[in-house]
Amino acid sequence: MTTIDLLKKTKAAWGSIRSANAEEKNRLLLAMAESLEANQADILRENQKDMDAARGSISDVMLDRLALTQARIHAMSDGIREAAELPDHVGRALAQFTRPNGMTITKRQVPLGLVAIIYESRPNVTSDAAALCIKSGNVCMLRSGKEAHRSACAIVKALKSGIAQGGGDPEILNIVDDITHQSATDIMTAKGLVDLLIPRGGAGLIRAVAKEASVPVIRTGEGVCHIYIDDEADLDMGASILFNAKCSRPSVCNAVECVLVHRDVAADFWKKALPLLDEKGVELRADPEALEILGTRAVPAEDSDWDAEYDDYILAVKTAGGMDEAIDFINAHGTQHSEAIITKNYFKAQHFLDHVDAAAVYVNASTRFTDGGEFGLGAEIGISTQKMHARGPMGLEELTSCKYVIYGEGQVR
Repeated sequence: MTTIDLLKKTKAAWGSIRSANAEEKNRLLLAMAESLEANQADILRENQKDMDAARGSISDVMLDRLALTQARIHAMSDGIREAAELPDHVGRALAQFTRPNGMTITKRQVPLGLVAIIYESRPNVTSDAAALCIKSGNVCMLRSGKEAHRSACAIVKALKSGIAQGGGDPEILNIVDDITHQSATDIMTAKGLVDLLIPRGGAGLIRAVAKEASVPVIRTGEGVCHIYIDDEADLDMGASILFNAKCSRPSVCNAVECVLVHRDVAADFWKKALPLLDEKGVELRADPEALEILGTRAVPAEDSDWDAEYDDYILAVKTAGGMDEAIDFINAHGTQHSEAIITKNYFKAQHFLDHVDAAAVYVNASTRFTDGGEFGLGAEIGISTQKMHARGPMGLEELTSCKYVIYGEGQVR
């Protein structure tokens, strides 16, 4: 079956879910979660094939991103169950008013239609995307990267089985068999079939999709994130936050890629931060001023380092003369994802919050919290770094559109 044929088949199934009530959708989700766990042996077997094929061609950090375990599959199942517990936004009245001519106008929340996701090597995206699309009354078309394709197909097979067991139409969820560039092109140009396309992966994938697509696209996940260590920072706190933001999971989009340190506290800060970063062998790429402090512990940064999303244990280091200089640098080199300031000065914190242009801006906290679950939104389908329709963690709210419903009594204009 061609990609276009599969898109048509998926879109045709929308009628079975678009008007389903919360109870019906939750029944499907709970059955999907059960089926995922019941089929974990098959999923783990296919994941091992992906791991064997990828080993040696991708980094250890990316291998960890690809790997599945029983615990991770259980966490994926729990994510689906958590989606079932979330409020159902579909059909909600966002606004209602009566015009002077007597017409009553209601703005209602409605599903988008067919949501397509093109993603790379994170198998858990498969279940998160499926759960959120179904909960929000959409159908879902997935196209995984080659590294995770066997894993993703096994997960989709289990989820479709759960949908059928829950009394739903399994065609509301499908995954593309073809992993050549042609299938991605077919999805990106399927006007009239794809209502929203979400790319999830590295900067290269996201920029390519945004450039080539003729269907609506939301850019997600470009994560060149920064932390600024102010001259009035708690340096122990700053070192701890930097370690978490860089090292807890360096391959994700909310991991920090560049730290800016005020020159007046740089020497003292690095005495506290280096022992932590050394635990993970983090490579530092520093500007000349920072190199004088770090010595042989760092290598000289190149211009490209200020715009790099490493997804690895690598950190760019920049010296700042003050907060405004740091803000200008962040706005010039960031991807409008997540940025943080470490300071004890309330007024500086507020200035930073007001002037940094990003989806999430933090004071004295790790950028790693930019996540739908951590924000209390449930699972997410991505972190939007654009400003129209959705920004930040994309949950159920962002997978809907609106419809104006008008009641009249014969009014004419």
